[in-house]
Amino acid sequence: MEGTHDTDAAPGVDTRRWWTLAIFTYVALEGASLQMRGAVVPVLRESFGTPDWQLGLVAPAGTIGFLVFVALVGAISGRVNTRRVFLLGILGTGASVFAIGFTPSFTFFLVALVVRGSFGGIGRGTDRPLLSHLHAANRGKWFSYYDAVWAIGATIGPLVVTAALWLGDWRFAYYALGIGFFPVAALVWLLPAPSIDDGGDDVLTLSEVWRVGRRPEVLVMIAGIFLSTGVEGGLFTWLTTYAQGRVPASMVTASLSVLLVAYIPGRFVAGQLSERIGYVRLMFGLAGGCLLSIVYTFVFADGVGILVGLFGIGFTLSGLYPTLLAYSTGAVPEHSAPINSLALVVSSLGIAGVPALQGFVISDMGIALAMQLLVIPVGVLVVVAVVAWVRVGRTQIYKENSS
Repeated sequence: MEGTHDTDAAPGVDTRRWWTLAIFTYVALEGASLQMRGAVVPVLRESFGTPDWQLGLVAPAGTIGFLVFVALVGAISGRVNTRRVFLLGILGTGASVFAIGFTPSFTFFLVALVVRGSFGGIGRGTDRPLLSHLHAANRGKWFSYYDAVWAIGATIGPLVVTAALWLGDWRFAYYALGIGFFPVAALVWLLPAPSIDDGGDDVLTLSEVWRVGRRPEVLVMIAGIFLSTGVEGGLFTWLTTYAQGRVPASMVTASLSVLLVAYIPGRFVAGQLSERIGYVRLMFGLAGGCLLSIVYTFVFADGVGILVGLFGIGFTLSGLYPTLLAYSTGAVPEHSAPINSLALVVSSLGIAGVPALQGFVISDMGIALAMQLLVIPVGVLVVVAVVAWVRVGRTQIYKENSS
């Protein structure tokens, strides 16, 4: 990507710490803005009288623009100025989040989510590839830290909505969060060019697309991320609805934060274990633990037990995405941005598709069955991990210095 090839910082000037701070702050804010939408679903039902099947469109609306622009960013990596693209993503995300606060109708809310997702795709399509080149020697650890920081923001998001409702209007949450993006944009504008550990991304050609797409590590990543993020999308969108009447009333909105707060230690632990036991074995362990947690939470638990189960789901589910992405990126580090974009596109399909399907299940058969059906994608993910273990090799571990 241009900006890592053509605009490296002067010798002796290490800007990685400040660029890492900018990336982490942006992704925390972006995670918060994403997770607020699940927390406001019950409020939208009350404010606009929106039926459940239409509420199921919230996740797809936030994904349409994201899919298009994150794919575009990956396709043009190596040809564009990284700073300018990242800056556009930050500014656009902040402005669109702020605009959601002016929502006069459910239709406006959906349109605003499309715009927010579009700029989010630009920012997220740029930030992790840059992080990958900033810390090429230990990319897996930093990917997990990146996702842990996202989880911190995502955990705060529903709490911001709770605070806004306490103040009298859920719109206050979007006003406050939208403003928070602009200091990050100022930091990116003022920073010297980033210092990187490798040569950055190579230009992606059609022949390289074919070569990369056939790698077994990439195929495992596609399957694993689609399944795991589909589960995440279902939880993020419908968990607060499921929690109503099943957990103490004061914990209904915060139940999503209980799930997400577990992402923080879960991802830090996954980052440490990935270099010790290997990505495939870690994926198998995490998927198996998540399967058991989902069965307990949505089949057997009630009351406070549901919150305990949600923590278990979050702890195990959280490590899957960074583990799968680091595993795949380590195989083809010269195409970090396209791999990142591919992962985000696949994750967007999972996040959007599963909640939409659950919306129809909820309308016909209720929320309980819709949440129990999450057992299916996690069970398939366990099978994918087993196949990867056998197909790719039991002892093959992709360290962060793979080339």
